[in-house]
Amino acid sequence: MEVLGYVVGETTVSRAVFVSKSTPRRGQYVELFYDGKNVLGMVQGLIHGSVSLTEDIHDASVVEKIKSLEKGADRYLKGVVTILGDVETLRVPDVPPPPGTEVYRARRSTLSKIFGEDLGRTGRGVRLGVLISDSSVPVYLDVNRMVSRHLAILAVTGAGKSNTVAVLAERIVGIGGCVVICDMHSEYADLSFSNGGKVHFLAPRMNPVNMSVAEMLRLLRIDRGAHKQERYFRKAWREALDAFRSSGSGELLELVRRNLERMLDEAPRGDRGSIQGVINKIEDFVDRYGDLIDYGLPDVVEQLRPRAANVLDLGSLDEEAADAVVSHYLRRILQARKDKARTGVGLDFPVFVFLEEAHILAPKDRQTLSKYWIGRIAREGRKFGVGMCLVSQRPKALDPDSLSQTNNKIILRLVEPSDLRYVQQASELLSEDLLQQLPSLNVGEAVVLGLMVKVPALVRIDGFAGHKGGGDPDIVSEWREGGVVEGGDEDLLEV
Repeated sequence: MEVLGYVVGETTVSRAVFVSKSTPRRGQYVELFYDGKNVLGMVQGLIHGSVSLTEDIHDASVVEKIKSLEKGADRYLKGVVTILGDVETLRVPDVPPPPGTEVYRARRSTLSKIFGEDLGRTGRGVRLGVLISDSSVPVYLDVNRMVSRHLAILAVTGAGKSNTVAVLAERIVGIGGCVVICDMHSEYADLSFSNGGKVHFLAPRMNPVNMSVAEMLRLLRIDRGAHKQERYFRKAWREALDAFRSSGSGELLELVRRNLERMLDEAPRGDRGSIQGVINKIEDFVDRYGDLIDYGLPDVVEQLRPRAANVLDLGSLDEEAADAVVSHYLRRILQARKDKARTGVGLDFPVFVFLEEAHILAPKDRQTLSKYWIGRIAREGRKFGVGMCLVSQRPKALDPDSLSQTNNKIILRLVEPSDLRYVQQASELLSEDLLQQLPSLNVGEAVVLGLMVKVPALVRIDGFAGHKGGGDPDIVSEWREGGVVEGGDEDLLEV
């Protein structure tokens, strides 16, 4: 084993400083042997100094003289190690490493054991990438813990979020999983996998026949306190639904409206305003969401394909319409899995949902339809095999309750201090040392932490080998191709 250096100074059970014999790398893993244990640590910081060239020197000529005399002989390099735990149990030892303890470069066999090579062999994990500090060590994620405990992928624009989603989706499908990608900006409109995995595209539509009364009340914006409106709507809805199912034709909402108009003629004078209010809200609903209504659309449960990536392309919708569609899908997926657990009839397979632009669907400062169901899945999904992944480039705009319930994080490059602090508050596993590394990550590099990995890891995420579309447009080429002026400069107006 290669000795990197020796522990010096005062130590704690979680932190030690060592003087280095050779130059370590930030994020590199090390092994220490003390108290009868083999202990894993991570180099979280490096300090380069000189005994002679201290900060008290204020004259450049003095520096030049010392450099010519010392020839760099008094310089030193120190590393700061965070103690991660005993290699066998990953429990932090009860005693700190004594001064003079050797700090070894972590062996590949140790790192492979820690980062889940056995998960890859047994098919219970998916490969995310390799360690930044040692590209020979692959990093696998525990899929059970990722899905059941939820995930957040956070980064600035262009840092590699969609690549990460595509890599995970392809590999989850590769082990027989089902994923749903709520694609807000058509980034996955042409998704195809290099491993032959199936991709199924879902229609961004809703069939009112498959909606619950509670869901319709929310979409119609009938407040919980509007008891008369709710009572009349429920009665009109039940009658319309029975008539629709008997005839198998027509438009359900039009039947509801006709029922309400009949009730308007028969109701007491004091109730007529409430009934008219419901009619107005149905008309407003049709104006807002009319393009999304499809009475021939099968239920969400029937549309989903097992062992496939189901892509819900929302790029043609505005944010309000996309929110309505996503909330409907989330509700039906969760309810169908509950039905399966309770009655044996429902959605037969677990589902992992990727929510792109999660700060739009679950914003910090306002209520949305999707935010409610995201919260429900965060709290209840684990019991019924429904997991979710929140994907966002604006963490501070994301609902803190939703973010804090994602027990796993893949955090690519983040720069803005307010985003960094917001993410740290939402994740107890993100230490100050790891937080400081986020602004310096390159594209495709990430801090990975949570229950899906045994210890926090700095990972270089694999590049997606398939095709997903999206990406930045070639602005210059579009200007050149679309900006040609016919007839020369004489056709231009003089200013």
